[in-house]
Amino acid sequence: MDVIVIGGGIAGIATAYQLHAAGHRVCVVERHATVAQGATYGQGGALLPSPLDVWFGPTFMASSRSKQSGMVVKTGFDSAARDFIKQLATLRNSETFAAQYAHLQPLVATSRRVLAEIESRLELDFEQRRGMLHVFRQPRELEEAQPAIDLLKGCGVPYKLLTPEECIAVEPSVPDHSDFAGGVLLPDERTANCPLFTKQLKQVLEDDGVQFRMHRAVASLRLDGARAAVELADPNDAKRRSADVELITADAIVVAAGTGTPGLIGGIESASSLFALRVHTLTAPVAYEERAPHLTVVDSIKRITMTRINQRLRVGGAGVFQSASKADKPLDATLSRRALDLLGQGTHDWIPGAARVSAARAWEGLRLVTADGLPIVGATRHPRLFVNAAHGPAGWGLACGSAKVIADLVSGVTPDISASALAALSVERF
Repeated sequence: MDVIVIGGGIAGIATAYQLHAAGHRVCVVERHATVAQGATYGQGGALLPSPLDVWFGPTFMASSRSKQSGMVVKTGFDSAARDFIKQLATLRNSETFAAQYAHLQPLVATSRRVLAEIESRLELDFEQRRGMLHVFRQPRELEEAQPAIDLLKGCGVPYKLLTPEECIAVEPSVPDHSDFAGGVLLPDERTANCPLFTKQLKQVLEDDGVQFRMHRAVASLRLDGARAAVELADPNDAKRRSADVELITADAIVVAAGTGTPGLIGGIESASSLFALRVHTLTAPVAYEERAPHLTVVDSIKRITMTRINQRLRVGGAGVFQSASKADKPLDATLSRRALDLLGQGTHDWIPGAARVSAARAWEGLRLVTADGLPIVGATRHPRLFVNAAHGPAGWGLACGSAKVIADLVSGVTPDISASALAALSVERF
């Protein structure tokens, strides 16, 4: 079959890889001049999400004060944005959280297997680091995280509950003069360089004959003919007035366009079900080698991830919830400073002296997230249209497992996850 994949981020490239492996002819459309330029560029968290990493649950935004939660909330009078946050709050209940993560777990398992297959076949080096240490400031925070810790055992994720002294022993960059509650060590979980992985996978595909249409925006989808079609235009022509419009056709279309996905697929009735969350990263040179962490350190309550990538430290998190009307506008300088200060403070608190924060390169970008914390993966009501999006700020490797699910569905093969899990990920839930 001929398949068009819209989006050159991790979701789109991973999908193209799986479709090509399944024997389909693939064309990837990307509005930037190269791949991994959108949300993928700023991805710096866990390879796969554990119950402690997902951006929902008992400890996520549990505090009403944004500085304590690690998020900045400025929704104003936007009722849809406020409803979105209220829906996320329902997942703090331990039973609701466990049930929701149970829907995600099959995709995590599939993604783990798919990533292992890719690594074995291609022998890629994408700057991986093994071992994640989640740290907690107060005993109350550790108690609130207990439902997530219980799920680690239930999901078969190796972990160790550590005292402050044990945290310092396994990760000497954590200051021994700090008064904190303790931590949870995930010795086998990994972080890695998502943009590098995406670019390496793109090169493999290009060498194998996969077609890439770079610097082309999708003006519209046409699904009413004998074949599906995508109308392409110059991305700089915001009103599509240019005569330089091209129509390409295929047997199927996969939309993996991040925050651009809802506008392309349509049919989502609830505006508060999806949200363009603005997240931030700081990439700073290592200041002192002896103070740089060898594990990835995560402020579990604030969802700030600090990981070493060669001679750099990448600090990610600081989500900003704003009115949807402001998503396509530059972030207010005061809010931007506030978000970056959260990252800088987290670095100072947990790995002091490790990074030259004053020389850090800042990044901010929009990431599509859902009110129930799960990605959107699968078929739509139209038999030629599929979606792979909204994997969230943690666990970019989910896009790879999702890609395998999509490739199976396009090929008419039953995916290797349960029907209930597939239904929980479907766009039809909205």
